[in-house]
Amino acid sequence: MTKFNLENAEAQMRKGILEYCILLTISRGEIYASDILKELKEDNLIVVEGTIYPLLSRLKTDGLLEYRWQESTEGPPRKYYKLTEEGKNSLNHLKKAWESLDKSIKSLTKKTS
Repeated sequence: MTKFNLENAEAQMRKGILEYCILLTISRGEIYASDILKELKEDNLIVVEGTIYPLLSRLKTDGLLEYRWQESTEGPPRKYYKLTEEGKNSLNHLKKAWESLDKSIKSLTKKTS
C-alpha cells in the first residue's frame, strides 16, 4: 500500500493554478519575468526560474502572451510580457472557473468543519 504524500499533493495543487496566477500577474501591465517570480514568491507561491520560463514560453506559443525586448542599464536586454486579447479572454474564463471552484471547495469545507 502506498502512503499519501502531502507535499506532493500540495505541489500538484500549486502547479495546477500557476498558469492562472501568472496570467493574473501579467494582466496588470507589462512585466519582466523576474518581477513575476518575485511577486509570486511574495504571495507564497513557491516558484523557481526553471518552472516559470517554460510556462511563459508555452503561454506565448499558445497566443496568450506577447513580449517586447527593452534595453537594460543593468545587463542584457529584458523581455517584458503582456497579455494578448486571447490572453485576456482566457484569463476571464479562468477567473469564472476559479470562482466556481472556490465556491464549491468552500461549501465542502463548511460541511466538514
